Amino acid sequence: MDHVTEIPRRALTRTARLASLPLGAAGRAAVGLGKRATGQSSAEVAEEMQRRTAEQLFTVLGSLKGGAMKVGQAMSVLEAALPEDLVEPYREMLAKLQDAAPPMSSADVHTVLTRELGPRWREQLVEFGETPVAAASIGQVHRGTWADGRTVAVKLQYPGAEAALRSDLQQLARLARVIGAWMPGLDVKPVTEELLARADEELDYILEAEHQRAFAAAYADDPDVVVPQVVAGTRHVLITEWLDGVPLGQIIRDADQPTRDAVASLYLSFLVGAPARAGMVHADPHPGNYRVTPDGRLGVIDFGAVGHLPYGLPPVIGELIRLALAGRDEEVLAGLLDQGFIRRGTATDAHAIVSYLRPFIEPLGHEEHRFSREWLREVSQRTTDFRHPEFAVGMKFNLPPEYLMIHRVFLGGIGVLSQIGGTVPARALGEQHLPGFAEPR
Repeated sequence: MDHVTEIPRRALTRTARLASLPLGAAGRAAVGLGKRATGQSSAEVAEEMQRRTAEQLFTVLGSLKGGAMKVGQAMSVLEAALPEDLVEPYREMLAKLQDAAPPMSSADVHTVLTRELGPRWREQLVEFGETPVAAASIGQVHRGTWADGRTVAVKLQYPGAEAALRSDLQQLARLARVIGAWMPGLDVKPVTEELLARADEELDYILEAEHQRAFAAAYADDPDVVVPQVVAGTRHVLITEWLDGVPLGQIIRDADQPTRDAVASLYLSFLVGAPARAGMVHADPHPGNYRVTPDGRLGVIDFGAVGHLPYGLPPVIGELIRLALAGRDEEVLAGLLDQGFIRRGTATDAHAIVSYLRPFIEPLGHEEHRFSREWLREVSQRTTDFRHPEFAVGMKFNLPPEYLMIHRVFLGGIGVLSQIGGTVPARALGEQHLPGFAEPR
């Protein structure tokens, strides 16, 4: 068996690779001190250290797959919030984590297919591309042809993925403080904790198939969104209809402005509108899960992570945003206290609270808003820089457990929108999809 392409399964091997990260950082720091002593400027040394750190960090995360790569993908949607002088060394390595990882060997692929579909699997999967067309955190995708002639995507879970996912997330939670120091503005710990709590859902392709069927039914014949139909599935193999299209990552890199505007509107509409349509929110917003189809629709794939919202988004979110934009500060504060976003007994000033929130919600107050990296960095500064005068106001906020998933998904979605760099009809989309936002009639 080719051990280079096999997911590292042994706990000691995986732990050793993850443990190499802080050791590598310490070594680079020592080299940096030496270079400064020989006359190289601090800025040059810092840039070189950041680039080497990024290369080691994401090479290790990508080669481990499992939870390490999953965390890297979750972080990648937030890179737009990083200061420009820090983000450049990381951007390329972050992007690579969205759709690249060493593939399984052919022997492992055939073993998984035989175990999951039976020894006569080629009678159903009459054509099968041996080379994977995409790779993700816990599985890889092959292109094939089903017995009825349909072109299909065959997603196979890596052998040992379950143990690897849990081990990585636990280990990365311990290293979160170190990793956070390398990447200011990206808090790894909450990401690892939530992913660990949802690991069972991510690993069960039968459950993912149920999610995808529900989304496909909700968006059947939709003019703007397409979800591939499920063809067959087991716990470790999922077969769906093939979806042609341009990956969202390519749109982010290469598209012209009109295309960016159109795609950003489709993406935001799906993100906010899915709870009302499907009773769920797609909880993995990174660009690798989206593509633009030849007929201009937004194609959505990978439903391993969803948030169940059977009654849609809570109307109180839209109501509080509407009140804040209208300057009704005291009512906003009362609502935040009632929902537990601010703990009772905390010394608060209604005007200061709304002033802190306003940059985050202000796009919905305009007919149009352009999401951009520059806008997101400016908005994010007050939450990540303790020197900012409003940083202390943000410390008064509390996030109730029932809003944790919603907060993470929309924070990630805003990060992706800022990478797309599109102008959207913000107010109209808010009134259409955000319960409680439109003025009562």
